[in-house]
Amino acid sequence: MRVHFFTVLMLGCWLWGAGAVQAADAPHSLRDTLLLKDPKGVHISEAYRYYTEPFGVPASPEQAEAQWRAGKFRPGPWHKTLNLGIMHRRVWMRLPVRNTEPQRLRFLWSIFNFTDSAALYCRRQGETTFTRLGAASSWVPATERLFPARSLSFPFTLNPGEAAVLYLRADVHTGGVYLPTYIETAEHFLSWEMHFPFERHWVWLLGFYLGSALFNLVLFAFLRDRIHLWYGAYVVCVTLFLMMEDGLDAMLLPAGLYRLIWSVGQYNFIVLAGAAGIRIMQLFLRLRSGWRGLYRAGNWLAGSAVAFVAVYAVLFPWAVKHNLGLVEVLNGARELLVLLVFGYGWVTLLTVLIGRRRRRLAAYYALTYFFFFTGYAVFWLNHLGLTSYNPVYPNTLAWGLFVELLVLSALLTGRFRHTLRQNARLRIQELQQRNEVGRRLIAAQDAEREQLARELHDAMGPNLAALHMAWQSEAVREALAAAPKARSIGQLTEEILGQLYEQVRQLSHALLPAEPGTNRLTRSVASLCEALNLNGTPRVITHFDAGIDQLPQAVQSAAYRIVAELVNNAVRHAQAQQVEVQLRLHPEVLELCVEDDGRGFGRGEDAPITGIGLRGVRTRTAYLGGTVNIESPGSGTRVVVRLPY
Repeated sequence: MRVHFFTVLMLGCWLWGAGAVQAADAPHSLRDTLLLKDPKGVHISEAYRYYTEPFGVPASPEQAEAQWRAGKFRPGPWHKTLNLGIMHRRVWMRLPVRNTEPQRLRFLWSIFNFTDSAALYCRRQGETTFTRLGAASSWVPATERLFPARSLSFPFTLNPGEAAVLYLRADVHTGGVYLPTYIETAEHFLSWEMHFPFERHWVWLLGFYLGSALFNLVLFAFLRDRIHLWYGAYVVCVTLFLMMEDGLDAMLLPAGLYRLIWSVGQYNFIVLAGAAGIRIMQLFLRLRSGWRGLYRAGNWLAGSAVAFVAVYAVLFPWAVKHNLGLVEVLNGARELLVLLVFGYGWVTLLTVLIGRRRRRLAAYYALTYFFFFTGYAVFWLNHLGLTSYNPVYPNTLAWGLFVELLVLSALLTGRFRHTLRQNARLRIQELQQRNEVGRRLIAAQDAEREQLARELHDAMGPNLAALHMAWQSEAVREALAAAPKARSIGQLTEEILGQLYEQVRQLSHALLPAEPGTNRLTRSVASLCEALNLNGTPRVITHFDAGIDQLPQAVQSAAYRIVAELVNNAVRHAQAQQVEVQLRLHPEVLELCVEDDGRGFGRGEDAPITGIGLRGVRTRTAYLGGTVNIESPGSGTRVVVRLPY
């Protein structure tokens, strides 16, 4: 049903345009002489005749006049544009004129489209030869032309009642003879030029195009989605084409940039826009993951379009200079390439619409594609010379682009919101996976610590205790007493065994809470500190706020491991005399503070800030969403850990 709807709508627009063209081309009586007046007379279509000749023939108004006398000139179409369509020939326009005003007037005959070269010739009453009043080319910007304006304008003056025969020669090599032209007084022309951007809606249309492109560049900066870059390229190419169509580029762009874009060619910007449009369609419909054949065909077509434009820009000036038939080949290839680009778009949309996947995306995009295609179809029919229909100003293509960008912007905004939601889901999944990995890592560490603590407590500890007791037995003492030289060694060995036993006992307490699983964090920390205080130095002082033992078991377990690691660092590395442990309960946060009066960080190879112990502290803290703050001014260290609960 969607396919039939778009087909019927397109055919309706086409038939409506054709009917309007037929009405516009209704026959009218032609004048022998165009009566000029101030400020504005009738259009030249009421009186001019035209003739075409090959570019290789020398341009001569006398030779053109001979063709006029031979009856070779024809009346122009009854509208404001001499539209001969696809043609590669020089055009002569013959127009008898008379000044009907009682004062001397200055007129301008203007061509409002790009022309490679043009000249105006005049033969006044009583003269036998034509005088060239001026020549100009659209290749130079407005400020450097015979009459500085966006159009090619040729000034001439007529005295009161004076009559003359004018010849306007135009050489157009771009493949389409489409010459909007008019004669009016210089004052009226300047007034019209001043108000033209506003009356033809160009001011706000260009503002909309530019704002749309900049908005998508901002979206690309946030999302890194290349569809927004292709969107910007698409808007720029079509906007340049439209500016070149109405001559705005000659007024607005610097001379260097103006010549550069015309070296590319006006119609080639539509080819480049089509290539960018293919990339937008591919990304929007996600062809790469569903229709690989269409995706590869689109890549090939877009690449061919860009390559053709590059070849065209290099070969076209050379072919024109040497008057080769290659110009017509290049122009014909361009027209064929434009048809292929638009044909690929419709084939792709219909294929996706018929298929089961992403039908809705194709329907949405078909709406945007239809608006631009309809506007360009009317414009292209005019370019081919089949019609001269322009129902809106500045042209149907400009308004087709406007509506297309409105709809496409809405679709890309929806895509932007969908991308944000998708990214949020991915971030949540990533955080969940990271938390799960952290939980498993901490659980594995705890299990390993518990196993190690039990091995130390149940195996190594009793063995050391038994060895210590055996060393204190009567037999050993008698043996040592009988060997005075070994007595001191025996006493030293006994002290070492006692120290080893105490160190193993302290380490087992540090690795395993006193009563795991009973929600008694304060008791576990207190037991650890009491075991450390048995050595006398350093002295460990504790302070606990009320309510700490009611915290969740996961927070208590992590807090104990963190405190045990920090206290162990202070005892083993800091050479401190006193260590203070504080557990303070704040609203929604448990604060762990371990402070010593030792040597601080950075003074020994045993105490790097990025050591294994502190890495474990940071890992546990990050898992619970807490923070770690280390202060070591040089004497003493203060570590504050905040754990949310």
